[in-house]
Amino acid sequence: MQNPPRRVSTSGDLDRPNVARLYDYYLGGAHNFAVDRAFAEQSMKSLPTDELVQHSRAFLRRAVRVCVAAGIRQFLDLGSGIPTAGNVHEVAQQADPTCRVVYVDNEPATVAHGRTMLRDNPGAAIVEADVRDPEAVLSSAECRAMLDLTKPIAVLMVAILPYLLESDRPAEVVTAYRDAIAPGSYLVLTHLTDDAQPDLVRKLLDVAASTQTPIVARSQAQVRRLLEGFDLLEPGLVMSTRWRRDDGPETGAESVAYGAVGVKR
Repeated sequence: MQNPPRRVSTSGDLDRPNVARLYDYYLGGAHNFAVDRAFAEQSMKSLPTDELVQHSRAFLRRAVRVCVAAGIRQFLDLGSGIPTAGNVHEVAQQADPTCRVVYVDNEPATVAHGRTMLRDNPGAAIVEADVRDPEAVLSSAECRAMLDLTKPIAVLMVAILPYLLESDRPAEVVTAYRDAIAPGSYLVLTHLTDDAQPDLVRKLLDVAASTQTPIVARSQAQVRRLLEGFDLLEPGLVMSTRWRRDDGPETGAESVAYGAVGVKR
């Protein structure tokens, strides 16, 4: 079997597959190119990458609905990529059109694409910033215009924390966002883990290691430390596919990420 390309771009390079566009393709979106589709199809021959991304997005949709039902009307989606199929503003604004959503991504082409997609939606915007710099994110013009940090907000960290290496001090990053938001705010989080499916996750890590976007798997104990200061909603920190899901049995391909929703004390 031919191996997939060894370099995945996080830039606007049209000659290499791009992480944001790959996620778009896996989710059934139309904002991707032939190079992305070729890489995705090759990767899916050995890994259930499309299933994993779709499960992550399904968790995100469930969590957003829970937040809206709890009274949250403003959302900060960190490391959002392209606001593609089943995105936060679609789910939240379907439940309540007054919901406001700010997406954050550090890749200029992705942000430019997102701004084009959101230009007719006054309740959604996208910021070009690095999630590892909470001050830059929260002081951006879009956040200041759209979000009121004196009132409860939902901060979404879905599928982004594995991209923060230990040198990025992920716990400090999460703590900075926690300290900036009001009590009663929500944190929606997922994280890749090799606790349940070490062989499958090892393959995912190997593929990522050969690209420009390495990722890290963390244990349940490590992920739990990222949730300090938040009271977790039931069922707590579990595999994301088990979090308030009632439609069918879990498979091995699903047991690769923890998910949790917490409320700031």
